[in-house]
Amino acid sequence: MIAQAKIGLNKSPRTWLVTGVAGFIGSNLLEELLSLGQTVVGLDNFATGHRHNLEDVRGAVGEASWGRFTFIEGDIGNLEDCRRACGEIDIVLHQAAIGSVPRSIDDPIRTNRSNIDGFLNMLVAARDAKVKRFIYAASSSTYGDHPALPKVEHTIGRPLSPYAVTKYVNELYADVFARTYGMECIGLRYFNVFGRRQDPQGAYAAVIPRWITEMRSFEAPMINGDGSTSRDFCYIDNVIQANLLAAMTENRDAINQVYNVAAGERTTLKELFGMIRGCLSDYDDRIKSIDPVYGPFRIGDVPHSLADISKAKRLIGYDPEYGVKNGMEETVKWFVEKNRDPSSKPSLR
Repeated sequence: MIAQAKIGLNKSPRTWLVTGVAGFIGSNLLEELLSLGQTVVGLDNFATGHRHNLEDVRGAVGEASWGRFTFIEGDIGNLEDCRRACGEIDIVLHQAAIGSVPRSIDDPIRTNRSNIDGFLNMLVAARDAKVKRFIYAASSSTYGDHPALPKVEHTIGRPLSPYAVTKYVNELYADVFARTYGMECIGLRYFNVFGRRQDPQGAYAAVIPRWITEMRSFEAPMINGDGSTSRDFCYIDNVIQANLLAAMTENRDAINQVYNVAAGERTTLKELFGMIRGCLSDYDDRIKSIDPVYGPFRIGDVPHSLADISKAKRLIGYDPEYGVKNGMEETVKWFVEKNRDPSSKPSLR
């Protein structure tokens, strides 16, 4: 299915808007789209994204492909910025948000402004511009306190954080806009995405890039809890595939749905630590001697998460190429080969 979608894009290029384009997921989507000959507009305010991610994409795709990219520095919290970005767009891939459960607990107002007010601004701007399809980043946090595993799209619990509230509201708004205004909306509930360009810096950094960076500096990473907490870790290329399939599907039953995007396998934090340490030890044998330290469980975290991905397989043809192990090998390789200060921010020329 993904090969057919890519062939279709090469034959009939579209114009895409990627919000949050300087972020981890957004920059990877940008690189894929430009590599497929698409025209892309990107919107970002650099609240959590980085200019060096855009420079990475530029180096990866070359100047000719980079010439099909237009960058708008703007904020989804500003409706006029959203309107400016949506002009002449065929498909929106809305990735912009203030992520992180702990950050939302520390600053729920900022999270709400970006993730709800900003999301509504984007829906209104896309509606008024008559965008053909609106694909948006939903979240596995929407499952909240529902204990059942694996997680299936039609069964959720109560949210456990302000972030989870905002992502659930996104789904409600998308559904209302589809019913009321005839928009084509598809939500992708990401499960713990990881991979190249994920930011290891800051208080709210995701666990995988943070642990990779710490172990490469011979520091002992902290595991929150006793290590039994488990997640369905999803490599970035699976997320790219899901976005392209959702954008290109001609299956009418697939429109105005929400899908789990994951690998469909569960890994404990203790297993994750061992996997990262093992991959890094292939590059530096001294890392084998590093052991983790253990800290308290984090507020707002669920103990276990595992996705049922059968709906996405059935309706949009999603077929994840990467599990956590081969995805981790690719991720560690990227971080080792880059070997740079992730906080550096070269300016765009």
